[in-house]
Amino acid sequence: MMLGSVLNPINSTIIAVTLIPIGDALGAPPARTAWLVSALYLATALGQPVVGRLIDIFGPRRLFLVSTSLVGIAGVIGTLAPNLGVLIASRVLLGFGTCAGYPAAMALLRSESRRTGRDSPGGVLTALAVANQTIAVIGPLLGGLLVGLGGWRATFALNVPLAAAAVLLGLLRLPKETGTGGSPDAGTEDSPAAGTERSPASPTTALPPGRAGHLAARLDLPGMALFAAMLVSLLLFLMNLHLRDWYLLAIAAAASAAFGARELRAATPFIDLRVLGGNTPLLITYGRALVAYVVSYSFLYGFTQWTEEGFGLSPFHAGLVQIPMFLVAIGVSIVSGRREGVRAKLLVGGLGQVAACLVMLTLTGAGPVWMLILVAVIFGLPQGLNNLALQNSVYFQADPERTASSAGLLRTFAYVGSMVASSTTAASFGQRADTGGMHHLAWIMLGAAVLYLLLTVFDRALGRALPPAQAN
Repeated sequence: MMLGSVLNPINSTIIAVTLIPIGDALGAPPARTAWLVSALYLATALGQPVVGRLIDIFGPRRLFLVSTSLVGIAGVIGTLAPNLGVLIASRVLLGFGTCAGYPAAMALLRSESRRTGRDSPGGVLTALAVANQTIAVIGPLLGGLLVGLGGWRATFALNVPLAAAAVLLGLLRLPKETGTGGSPDAGTEDSPAAGTERSPASPTTALPPGRAGHLAARLDLPGMALFAAMLVSLLLFLMNLHLRDWYLLAIAAAASAAFGARELRAATPFIDLRVLGGNTPLLITYGRALVAYVVSYSFLYGFTQWTEEGFGLSPFHAGLVQIPMFLVAIGVSIVSGRREGVRAKLLVGGLGQVAACLVMLTLTGAGPVWMLILVAVIFGLPQGLNNLALQNSVYFQADPERTASSAGLLRTFAYVGSMVASSTTAASFGQRADTGGMHHLAWIMLGAAVLYLLLTVFDRALGRALPPAQAN
């Protein structure tokens, strides 16, 4: 499950150092290559909660194997892509293919928690976060190496062996589900795990055979369709902010109203708005995730492009500059993961974002390299703290029967943040990633970082969001 969950972050980070080479090869400016970032997150933002809901119903094994297979297919298409349009299409398919890894891992953790009677898998959650951070370390450096050895197409070809390994391990090791749907058993196909009781009302209860109508009702296909219309139109507007695209906001608003009306009267809603609306801590966590990812992904993509075009580094050296951030993030995740509490992590992470953005405003194209490394080191602090705190918050705040879909929804809010980051990066740079554009982007990041800090400082529910042992 760790291998499956890292397929998305490795493709997120590896593309950062290939945007300039792809643009040079295909004759596309940063404003157009930004769609390679946006396409993946548009697909993933839409697919995460949908696949998460399917995992809640059918269990993680089936969805993991199907989705991960798409990663390999996307790798082949990207490797052979003749133009930017096909390359963007491969990133869309890649986004859908990486949807199952994280919510499936969270669902398995919940299932194991029920089986063992242990409600606080802090060590496992930390390991999952560290695995993602470790891959993020490898991504930029590996991307630079692959571009140097085989060109930017090699970064897409990497998905083929990774997907093959994930599918093989999934077939061999993932616990099988019961019947036509259900939570995974502890290694047996026909009987529940020892010590595990399933409620008849649980979304993971096996479905009666031949009940296609019942299955369709539980999937809430109209709700999924309205959610897709709302999210796609909103994200398309965010990708290219301009008043001439006002109709996209109108579509998003209409789809949102229809989606809310549908979910409030559906017997088994895709997203239970009644439960979600009454869970203030979880809603604030989602909002905090959105703002946090505006900052982190603006840095990942915008700062990396500037180090290549504005500062003059090669893709390989641009990847090296990113490594201190991820190394610090790994260390912070390991150390802080051993300690209970979320509030302190969020506060320190927010302060780290503000400090890093302020330092970015002092950078110039003629400055010393150690300043780039300093910014990366400072950004490593919130990178490690925020990801872990947000992940732990959702695990304990979410409805246990909707763990996978709630985890997927966390990623959706994060990807909306990444869409905002991609759009603001493209708008700040235009035709060239110069120092003026980087400073413009840094001011936007600073505003988002301050908002994140305010959401944390004035969140009175934060101390009550987790069990007592996890609150402070």
